[in-house]
Amino acid sequence: MKKLSLLFLLLVLAAGVQAQSDIVKSLERNVPGQGKVTIHQDPRIAALLGSVPPSTGEQKILKSSGYRIQTYAGNNTRQAKNEAHNVGSRVKEYFPELSVYTSFNPPRWLCRVGDFRSIEEADAMMRKLKATGVFKEVSIVKDQINIPL
Repeated sequence: MKKLSLLFLLLVLAAGVQAQSDIVKSLERNVPGQGKVTIHQDPRIAALLGSVPPSTGEQKILKSSGYRIQTYAGNNTRQAKNEAHNVGSRVKEYFPELSVYTSFNPPRWLCRVGDFRSIEEADAMMRKLKATGVFKEVSIVKDQINIPL
């Protein structure tokens, strides 16, 4: 009985969300002789209502467990910070398609690159990084990765 009432409640809520998005559309319709209503709102509101996909400026990202390649690990000095950013810039020069993540993870500055779902993908890219001769001390680390939707 509880499952049935919970299912009914979910159906009512889903219908309510759909009705809200229909309200905006019905207000904006152009009916001759009745005037015209124009609604100016943030596109994210429509996205929350489910009537329009999110604006193109914002890309949805799914967080998942995966692998990244660590290209630099220093200490907590300003010089280490600068070096971490420099290594990230050099990675972007050679591999512009890779995402670069420079961060301070106490007590050290890190530069990690890529979002790899499997260790095989990460290993293939690590070999390419080493083959440049610029990135010698690289390693694969397990990390939380970003997967664009």
